[in-house]
Amino acid sequence: MKKSILKLGLLAAVLSFQTACNTALELEPTSVITNASFWKTEDDAKGGLTSLYVKQRDLANINLFIWGEARSEVMEWGKVSGTLDYDRYYLNTLSSVSAGPSWQSIYSAINDANLILKYVPNITFANETDKNNLLAQTYVSRAFLYFVLVRTWGEVPIRTEPVEGAEPDVIQKVRSSQQDVFKLIKEDLEKANSLFASYGFIKNRNYWSKAGTQALKADVYLWTAKRLNGGNADLQTAITACDDVAKADVSLLANYADLFKYSNKNNKEVIMAIGNKELESSNNYFFNMYSARLPNEIDPNTNEVIGQTAGGMVWTVTDLAKNQFKPGDLRKAASVLDLPAPALYPTLILKGRGTLISGVRYYTSDFVIYRYADVLLMKAEAKNALGQDPSLEMNQIRQRAFGSAFDANRFVNGSKAQNDQLILQERLLELMFEGKRWWDLLRFNKAFDLVPTLAGKSSLKHLEYFPISEQVLSLEPLVKQTVGY
Repeated sequence: MKKSILKLGLLAAVLSFQTACNTALELEPTSVITNASFWKTEDDAKGGLTSLYVKQRDLANINLFIWGEARSEVMEWGKVSGTLDYDRYYLNTLSSVSAGPSWQSIYSAINDANLILKYVPNITFANETDKNNLLAQTYVSRAFLYFVLVRTWGEVPIRTEPVEGAEPDVIQKVRSSQQDVFKLIKEDLEKANSLFASYGFIKNRNYWSKAGTQALKADVYLWTAKRLNGGNADLQTAITACDDVAKADVSLLANYADLFKYSNKNNKEVIMAIGNKELESSNNYFFNMYSARLPNEIDPNTNEVIGQTAGGMVWTVTDLAKNQFKPGDLRKAASVLDLPAPALYPTLILKGRGTLISGVRYYTSDFVIYRYADVLLMKAEAKNALGQDPSLEMNQIRQRAFGSAFDANRFVNGSKAQNDQLILQERLLELMFEGKRWWDLLRFNKAFDLVPTLAGKSSLKHLEYFPISEQVLSLEPLVKQTVGY
């Protein structure tokens, strides 16, 4: 009995922990803040939303990349340092005792959302539009978090009540069906969409907006259309959502490389990005994709491109992925850089190399959740699934990618299967290292065909999901491990 109570207490502590800011200061508490005393003012509500965004940023530092891309054919050992156990992802050797990031951090963020949705409706705001926008951001945040959960683990517990104590019926939940999880996601998206006042961005593009809601909606309905038998209706909803994104102030940048310049954050192509800032947040996952040292024979021009380096090169891009860039594709030079002596200095990933301050490199590039090129490719995918011609969207992407060489690389409509193959490849080249590839492979049902470490394992469907860690199983006795792990 004591053991069960201890488990409940530990889980409650994990899920109910809140902070309104991200600070390294350690202060002695002068008072005890409870939910009953905290949720009183507009500032309290804004503090709760800040906590929710901070936890989404924590997820974006590395976990979203691990769940969304690390198990694909994109990454391999960097040969310069150790593996940091990242090899379990690209080698696909996960198990319950080596499961990768657990879902506890996601549920902690969901708990912040649930607290906001419980208490904020009863708080008076000076401006009702501000209140509605805050609630809308909360609903779409919760939808996004559950979307990460359901794609990563399949059936997951649904928690819509905040954990504020140790009540077993609130804490302990069984895994719900994917259909039920997506029902909640879609309901939250509709609530968010109805609450946003306009297609304008809130402060900047580091906050969920109506456009971000529509981008997420397109992603969700494309997934349910192809993975949960949503059929043509869901495909059409995805296309409509993509069209709705275009109502906002978004467009493709003329130069692909400009997307990733540190000085060009919040550019017009960005729809939603998790914001990072030097001296405010820790290095993100790109830290381990950038070399700590350079070969002596490096030429001055390359040295200028790289600048001051720091990091461990724990992993890098595979030749399989990198070599799919065709001659003339301008995206390659903006994404990767091959150094002299490749046996000693593997390919550097350039997209997220952050910024230099006083000779120190800070890997605090934003983690882009959605940008307009992604939306155009989702629309192309949905149109092709409906038997429509995706050439318009595909060629918008290729025109920027190839510039003056576009005519020789123009997309030409073919069969559904041919188009699917090209659309999936286009997503690889356009969105490489942006935390998309694993989920793209699952949506196209190509993980077992295109990931070398999964070859010949198509009968092991549980490998499409991450295992549930032993830690989570010990804290949540009603949760059962995914069959096969």
